[in-house]
Amino acid sequence: MSAKRNFISNFKEYLSLERGLSENSIFSYVSDVQKLEKFLSKERKQLQGTSQKDIANFLREETKKKLSSRTRARVVASLRQFYGYLENRKFIETNPMQLIEAPKIEKALPDFLTQDEVAKLFEVFSEDNLLELRDKTMFEFLYSAGLRISEACMLMLQDVDRENQVLTIKGKGGRERLVPYGEVAGSLLNQYLDRARAEILNQYESEFVFISKKGGALSRKSAWRLLKRYMKRAGIGRNITPHTLRHSFATHLLQNNADLRAVQELLGHMDIATTQIYTHLANNELKKTHQEFHTRA
Repeated sequence: MSAKRNFISNFKEYLSLERGLSENSIFSYVSDVQKLEKFLSKERKQLQGTSQKDIANFLREETKKKLSSRTRARVVASLRQFYGYLENRKFIETNPMQLIEAPKIEKALPDFLTQDEVAKLFEVFSEDNLLELRDKTMFEFLYSAGLRISEACMLMLQDVDRENQVLTIKGKGGRERLVPYGEVAGSLLNQYLDRARAEILNQYESEFVFISKKGGALSRKSAWRLLKRYMKRAGIGRNITPHTLRHSFATHLLQNNADLRAVQELLGHMDIATTQIYTHLANNELKKTHQEFHTRA
């Protein structure tokens, strides 16, 4: 294995063991560094010999791909992490990222479903179909417990306290939080675990709650594909992702006057500023309601 490959491999290990980042974050960071590596190889240069000009040229090429400002900012953050790591380990003398500025992120409000759309979506599942019962249960937990899709996919049987209706969720950065769930989610979960899960597994064994036919954890990609199918069946013509259900969870809580700090805890946000964006969504929806139904709007 070449030296440059060792740099990336060791960087990945550093992000996991020392920084405690999630698999998704690690994948994104490493992928960005690999893109730079590929770009440099065309110039017959290596990662440890990169100059500020090389970085600037690479970022200019990335800009031509019409990436969002958020994605471009993440690329810069990834490279800062990587070259900060090389500098701290004394693999390089000069950090080429020192004078590189990240692009300003355009603040876009996350999308969410209305409460009527959520009700419409959950009507289309057939609970007599074991796989659809699994899907409905999983998506119910994204909406009623505010889980990330990665958290739902990685949920283990040992993380579920059915008696007290509480989940132990391992979130970003290895942080744990306790998340309560309600009667609707509890009823679905009991049906799924007691009636459907073993039949779906057949001869396989698994510790994951939401499983594929082969016993592995249901993948995020599969969840996205399934949700798209159910959205189409419900006649909701919008391009949403499983994360939209988490956005809907937070927005609907705040629409119903939930405490912002409590919502922050439920979502597992480190910074309350991340949670505050949902107040804008809730307020915008209230304004729409006022404009549509008030006689003096």
